[in-house]
Amino acid sequence: MYEADDKLISIIRDNYNILQSLGSFGINLGFGDKTVREVCENEGVDTYTFLAVVNFTINGYRDYDDADRLSIPTLMKYLRASHAYYLEFQLPFIRRELQDVLDPENSLSTLIMKLYDEYAHSIQLHMKYEERMVFPYVDNLLEGRLTSGYDIETFSKHHGQTDQKLRELKQILIKYLPSDGLRNNQLSATLYNIYNNEEWLSQHAEVEDHIFIPAIRRLEQRSRQNDVSAKISSMINQSPTSTETLSDREKDVVVSVVQGMSNKEIADHLCISVNTVITHRRNIARKLQIHSPAGLTIYAIVNNLVDITSVSL
Repeated sequence: MYEADDKLISIIRDNYNILQSLGSFGINLGFGDKTVREVCENEGVDTYTFLAVVNFTINGYRDYDDADRLSIPTLMKYLRASHAYYLEFQLPFIRRELQDVLDPENSLSTLIMKLYDEYAHSIQLHMKYEERMVFPYVDNLLEGRLTSGYDIETFSKHHGQTDQKLRELKQILIKYLPSDGLRNNQLSATLYNIYNNEEWLSQHAEVEDHIFIPAIRRLEQRSRQNDVSAKISSMINQSPTSTETLSDREKDVVVSVVQGMSNKEIADHLCISVNTVITHRRNIARKLQIHSPAGLTIYAIVNNLVDITSVSL
């Protein structure tokens, strides 16, 4: 696993396939013998997130010490730039290579180009969907706004690779397209680029599945907790203040109820009788006009008897 104090040039020397990742993070070449940390700090890139993607791309390592340290803005920058690279450069580049290598007199050429265009269109639809739906959703989350009717799980369930047509294209080029001499060399070089293209797209999807989606799930959880807390505070502020306050023992009972204890468990925990627990609960309900565990949970959160992060909402 590579670390922040490793020289970036050493990582690239051993793993040239991360070169495109540098561009997607906005890191330009010409960084000399600087370490990963130095290069990332100079370019305004979160070092931890950069290493998470690089280590995953190289060897699938994803046991992060602190997943909450992943910078979602850095991931968003990386994914948006990756889309731009693929749609604006890589797909057109391979199409031009195919046109150059295919024999216009061969009847298969038109069909091969049609197959490639269908593949390119499916990739464009897939990435444009992310740019239209997923990325704006995450932008709203980062700004503290929850979007109703959509979440990252919806994207996750429908997220998959669209590479069937590319596999068909490779098979046709290898098995059925006759060539010789210079044209054969050109075809081999084009196939090599197609294979690299396929590997890159697979890695891109894996980064989304194993780094981006889990990170957004955590962001959603924090956003929902903040949203619930804000709504609870609003509800309490709009409600009349109770004329009676709870005793310390009654507060202990409330906390125990919020933690899911039964009357018998509360009695054992507080070293009192079950009948005393029932009496306390009756007095709590009378004072607060709250009769349900959910209502007591709200009361306990707002009055700082429990931490919202410790409560299963």
